[in-house]
Amino acid sequence: MELYYSFSVLIVLASLFAYINYRVLKLPSTIGIMVIAIIVSVTLVASGDNFLPKTTTHLTKLVNNFDFTEVLMGAMLNFLLFAGGIHVNIKDLKEQFGPVVIFSTVGVIISTFAVGFGTYYLLPLVGVQMPFIYCLVFGALISPTDPVAVLSILKQANVSKSLETKVAGESLFNDGMAVVVFTVVLQLAIGKEVDLNVENIGLLLLREAGGGLLLGVLLGYSASRAMRVVDDYIISVLITLSVVMGGYLIAREMHISAPLAMVAAGLFMGNFSESFKMKSETQDYLIKFWELIDEIMNAVLFLFIGFELLLIKDLNEYLVAGGICILIVLLARWVAIFLPTKFMAFKYRFSPQTVKVLVWGGIRGGVSIALALSIPMNDYSQVIISITYCVVVFSIIVQGLTIAKVANPKKIATEEKIMETAE
Repeated sequence: MELYYSFSVLIVLASLFAYINYRVLKLPSTIGIMVIAIIVSVTLVASGDNFLPKTTTHLTKLVNNFDFTEVLMGAMLNFLLFAGGIHVNIKDLKEQFGPVVIFSTVGVIISTFAVGFGTYYLLPLVGVQMPFIYCLVFGALISPTDPVAVLSILKQANVSKSLETKVAGESLFNDGMAVVVFTVVLQLAIGKEVDLNVENIGLLLLREAGGGLLLGVLLGYSASRAMRVVDDYIISVLITLSVVMGGYLIAREMHISAPLAMVAAGLFMGNFSESFKMKSETQDYLIKFWELIDEIMNAVLFLFIGFELLLIKDLNEYLVAGGICILIVLLARWVAIFLPTKFMAFKYRFSPQTVKVLVWGGIRGGVSIALALSIPMNDYSQVIISITYCVVVFSIIVQGLTIAKVANPKKIATEEKIMETAE
């Protein structure tokens, strides 16, 4: 009953904030919900004891009762990634396969070390000291991009399909890679013995990533065959729900990557071959159902992010450090994009404007906060949580609201024509 009460309050607040945003702020829905939640949180923290003490207490208790890491990584992320996978065209993804794989693997590792070195050498300038290994922990958790908030804006800006696929594809696949890197680095940080030879790391990645992708394909294939036989939209919706919820349980039992399993299953089921062709009515219902699930989950997720401010103690102490980390993360993102684009220049074209969009479109989101909150309490966990929150909020609000202006389709098209002519 307690869980039902909590979810009821969250859904009511999400719908109320979405309505206020639609009528007043007129921001993209998820960003608007988060902004209003942050405003409410700041107001309650600043004057809650004098103005609305009971509301502050109840809301803080409500947010505190949820294990954000478990709720996001164990439930919401699976739905979001599956929904995202369904809407990605596999043909477009094949064309951009190289950049997507490189950005979501090599890019994550480059970003992790760039952020790690940057925070290790620059944070002491503002009186914040962290061991290098914890700087790497922060680098690993802040590296996965989460451009859910800007994908709709990119579509409205009419950017090229190839660029949209690069941004969407990277966000779908880099979560799994980042979680593996984060897990290894965190184990080192908390003193667990981890054998870091190439063979062991390779086996870990093969088990986590390869196992997750294989499970996703198997789930997608089995579910697709069942849906082809039945071809009923109600049963088809139930089957997709079972793939997400049951698939997570299987992945957890087998200790493989549930996020990658959901991506693979979503991609497979969203791109039916002729042998798995279903009625247009069934397909239409499925697409609309998962669009709705995606919107609801994102609304609750961004509401969570806004209200997490209630649980972060002494955030004011780390605002300057958070500001420095914003610059470090942006610079690290540029390095993580720029270096791979030079490496791939022999096969893929990347105009300066495309690189700019890829850098600025690298939005950080709930995954980073969830990973930060999963760090065992110690002398550095509060610092990491605070600076992570600063980076995520800046990323979603500032980068999310300005990406449409940065993504200038005419300029991108002009630069690509010039590059084609020069070849």
